[in-house]
Amino acid sequence: MHNTPLFWLLFNVFVIGLLLLDLLVFNRKAHAVKMREALGWSAFWVALSLAFNFLVYRTMGSEAGLQWLTGYLVEKALSVDNLFVFLLIFNYFKVPDQFQHRILFWGVLGALILRAVFILVGGALLAKFHFLIYILGAFLMYTGVKMGLSGDQPDIDPENNPVVRFLSRHLPITRQMEGGKFFVRRDGVRFATPLFVVLVMVETTDVVFAADSIPAILAITRDTFIVFTSNVFALLGLRAMYFALAGMMRLFHYLHYGLSLILVFIGAKILLESFYRIPMPIALGVVGGLLLFSVLASLIWPKAETETEVN
Repeated sequence: MHNTPLFWLLFNVFVIGLLLLDLLVFNRKAHAVKMREALGWSAFWVALSLAFNFLVYRTMGSEAGLQWLTGYLVEKALSVDNLFVFLLIFNYFKVPDQFQHRILFWGVLGALILRAVFILVGGALLAKFHFLIYILGAFLMYTGVKMGLSGDQPDIDPENNPVVRFLSRHLPITRQMEGGKFFVRRDGVRFATPLFVVLVMVETTDVVFAADSIPAILAITRDTFIVFTSNVFALLGLRAMYFALAGMMRLFHYLHYGLSLILVFIGAKILLESFYRIPMPIALGVVGGLLLFSVLASLIWPKAETETEVN
């Protein structure tokens, strides 16, 4: 049932309907999203995700249900790194609060399309060339170690970003924001606005993160349905989570290390699969335990403010 063309059509229509409802009804007017509104939407998206997870559990069995929940948690956790980078980009370009939701909306839409391509290509390659699964496992372990050693500060330099430099060379760009517009026309010439540059940076940033997150969930399951739908629901709640956590993201300074351990664990799980298959309940427990421990550690041992941060 879940792999029939009709189901895929209905599911994608449902997702597009939710996005249009968000853009054209609930957020038709540009406004700064307050904490209370963001928390409400976050609760809605999480509840909707868990309801879909329950549907998977009832129709496909407990193993599929646990795989879906594990994949959803991994994608949701890894997206926290995205949020911190988005915050840096918005601060660097001084994007007004009321326009951030619009950028994130189109950013999420682009990410959904991009990740669908990644999942289809990745799934097809793994199905045809099984040895790639071990390369995938080693890659995840390498990425996890690299993430842990890099610390909790993302490597981002908008001024020297190749995408920004390319756009600056090939597109006329206005020096100031033009309301919520991505393009404006002046004297018959079409200009991109800084808001469009920010959108392109958000999209290209997601390409980098997808290179980590898609292999991570493909390591949990190669069921295209579970991989894609758990990704979709994790991304749908990304904007609300950004506004809910924007002021608190610096609190979770140990989460970065928890994510690196999760990637190492998933990579090791793949490499050990030929000798011992780790049961999905244990894998879910490890992922959830690492997330919980890193969050609690961040709250118990808060990060000391540097002199720069205080000033």
